[in-house]
Amino acid sequence: MDKITIIKASGEKAPFQMEKVRRSLERAGANEITINEIVKNIEDIVFDGMTTKKIYQMAFKMLKRKSRVSASKYKLKKALMELGPSGYPFEKFVGKLLEHEGFQTQVSSIIQGSCVTHEVDVIAQKDKKHYMIECKYHSDQGRFCNVKIPLYIHSRFLDVEKQWEKQQGHKTKFHQGGVYTNTRFTTDAIQYGTCVGLMLTSWDYPEGNGLKERIDKSGLHPLTSLTTLTKAEKSKLLDKGIVLCKELHETPTLLNEIGIDKTRHKKILEDSEALCKNH
Repeated sequence: MDKITIIKASGEKAPFQMEKVRRSLERAGANEITINEIVKNIEDIVFDGMTTKKIYQMAFKMLKRKSRVSASKYKLKKALMELGPSGYPFEKFVGKLLEHEGFQTQVSSIIQGSCVTHEVDVIAQKDKKHYMIECKYHSDQGRFCNVKIPLYIHSRFLDVEKQWEKQQGHKTKFHQGGVYTNTRFTTDAIQYGTCVGLMLTSWDYPEGNGLKERIDKSGLHPLTSLTTLTKAEKSKLLDKGIVLCKELHETPTLLNEIGIDKTRHKKILEDSEALCKNH
């Protein structure tokens, strides 16, 4: 196993680590018997030069046969990629996540800066904290946020901050710009963003508090995680502004509205409810 080299989504080569596959299956809530079975099957099939995408597809297919809910949790990274193609559902998703964490949020606002107006993806406020957040959505796992993104966002934030500070009650507030991405940041993007004081959040950054951990803790799984919905059905729900399994669970009539046959409702709603349960 140690000698096998695989190809990551970025095109980079890396040694194959079965432990990573095991950890991702554990995080998805698969039981020990299922994990051992999948690991054994992958060990028998994996070869030098295989892509991480192919390995993921094999593991997902095997897991789905054992547990739909675990498969839904396992596909979380892919589910975030499916919050497209416009990227607006990802903005809504970030807004919902922050709302759950106690923030008042506005999604897709036009804000007057000191020099020009800005279209801001998410404004989030809690106590004395006031954030201006840009959401960078990518449909390709291999695309990272490079240093140009925090450079651009920081300059926009400074323009907005000047205007905010002129408003009544804002002198004592803590203002901060931020970037949320569904993929990852390059090393220099993190270095620059940290240096200028931007809040950076990606799939796995900051360590222990990235999107994957916060979704697991909150139970706010995107509806695109569901294996019981077709791609077309997910698109219809996204077009209605629905981005969470929780929203489906709380408003089952949405399934009627998009024309899903009643015989399928039970499975969809059971999976939605199971995904709402946080860790």
